[in-house]
Amino acid sequence: MAEIAATAVITVLCEKLISGDLMKLARSKGIDSQLNKWKNTLPMIQAVIADASQKQIKQRAVQLWVNNLQDLTYDIDDVLDDLATEALQSKLNQEAHASTSTSKVLKIIPTCCTNFTPRSIKYGQKMSSRLDEITTKLDDLIVLKNSLGLNVNVESSNMIERRLEENSLVDESKVLGREGDKEALLGKLLGNEEGHQNVSIVSIVGMGGIGKTTLAKVLYNEEKVKDHFEVRAWVCVSEELDVFNISKAIFQAATGKNESFANLDLLHVALKEKLSKKRFMLVLDDVWNEDHSKWELLQSPLLVGAPGSRIIATTRSTNVASVMDSQQTYPLGRFVK
Repeated sequence: MAEIAATAVITVLCEKLISGDLMKLARSKGIDSQLNKWKNTLPMIQAVIADASQKQIKQRAVQLWVNNLQDLTYDIDDVLDDLATEALQSKLNQEAHASTSTSKVLKIIPTCCTNFTPRSIKYGQKMSSRLDEITTKLDDLIVLKNSLGLNVNVESSNMIERRLEENSLVDESKVLGREGDKEALLGKLLGNEEGHQNVSIVSIVGMGGIGKTTLAKVLYNEEKVKDHFEVRAWVCVSEELDVFNISKAIFQAATGKNESFANLDLLHVALKEKLSKKRFMLVLDDVWNEDHSKWELLQSPLLVGAPGSRIIATTRSTNVASVMDSQQTYPLGRFVK
């Protein structure tokens, strides 16, 4: 049946969307914000498929919704496969260039320039059009989901919550040698900081690939941290800081629920109710945006947390840490074995 196929495909798509190589390529092409939106939207749709499968028997409109969803998931799968192939080809090309006698010359020329051809431009425009079309169709499905009154299945909601937890899991063997950094940051998270604000921001700053996210994951899953904070949430931000989408991702991560909100005000009211007078820990991973006004708007519902609440931000930029008004900035140096 269509709904069974759609559920299975969405599970596969969500796994593809957390691929490190694919997201690295997406960031280089400036399309990571769209893929992150897909990653947040698809589980919300998946959670109502069980209800849709029952209602479609008597409601033609629901049956059409399920069929359109199935078609769209296959389109998304095709796009992700194309991007994965390109990511692999790019990786192989870099390795080949590095092993040739001309590698020194090639390193002088940026990769973007070596790929700058009419054919690549045409491909980029076509891919951008495909991404925009899929994003629009996903938005339409969400709107129709709400108008059709499709309800979240409890089991699906729990599955989404587990997937969010899995996004923050890490192999601790990858952080061997970072014990000093880990203990220092634990002190900042669990310590009794004196201050006029209940919520303190700790920024982990360092160059790309140095281990900021990995270290943050270790902290997030530390038993002391789990016991210390009543609520924990992990959200990947990336380059584009869309206040509504990030706020919704925070709400979803903190509650495990997929609720729809008509506007940002209603969303922030719900988020305040969840976090009010509770000691929480929020990880904002891979923050790039330096727009202070957007950050102020994003953090407004977060300030209701109980004393001792912490926000951890991982970023490559000290400017971002400053814009976020980080009370504590932790520069992560290169690991030396």
